[in-house]
Amino acid sequence: MKLTDPVATRLTAKGVVAVLMIDRVDDAVPVAEALLHGGVDAMELTLRTDAALPALKSIAESVPEMLAGIGTILKPDQIVQAKDSGAAFGVSPGTNVDVIEAAQEAGLPFAPGIMTPSDIERALPFGCEILKFFPAGSSGGIKHLKNIAAPYAHLGLKYVPLGGVNQENMTDYLKEDIIAAVGGSWIAPRDLIASGQWDQITSNASSAVQAHRDLGK
Repeated sequence: MKLTDPVATRLTAKGVVAVLMIDRVDDAVPVAEALLHGGVDAMELTLRTDAALPALKSIAESVPEMLAGIGTILKPDQIVQAKDSGAAFGVSPGTNVDVIEAAQEAGLPFAPGIMTPSDIERALPFGCEILKFFPAGSSGGIKHLKNIAAPYAHLGLKYVPLGGVNQENMTDYLKEDIIAAVGGSWIAPRDLIASGQWDQITSNASSAVQAHRDLGK
């Protein structure tokens, strides 16, 4: 995904992308609306449940204001499935060149996952300028990311950390210029979605957006 891509602009505008798992397609529209009410207008549905793709299609059709993409893309054929279901973008946990190539062929804005300099260098030939940093917390957090990103700073790459990021530490990441946005898996966790706690999800989203706003970005 290029930084100049309109999708990239949307993904980074609020500083947070809601990342979630959906078990029931019927929850798709309510959770998307709850996030929008809290000011979060970008979300990633992970391909960890069978409901992910039909849920994405439902959101794309019923909540067009939401920029909805698919995460945990592990195989090239999932790129096609995501695009056919209305995905605005795709994300993977690692740097699989076959998946990146499939995304480029399909015209799907894509952010591969990185954790090492070698991961970054595998993504560079494909023009990937926004990279997912995963797992952020257990691999050393912002300190580790700054260290591995330093040799590539002149390229202007940006990163979206996910895994171990929460309301309490999100600003530690967002205050750094190399961060495009944070992946917010705490905003709409699986249990809140399952129990239909839409007001709490809206509140979580609002708090996350406000934290970014308070940084003056």
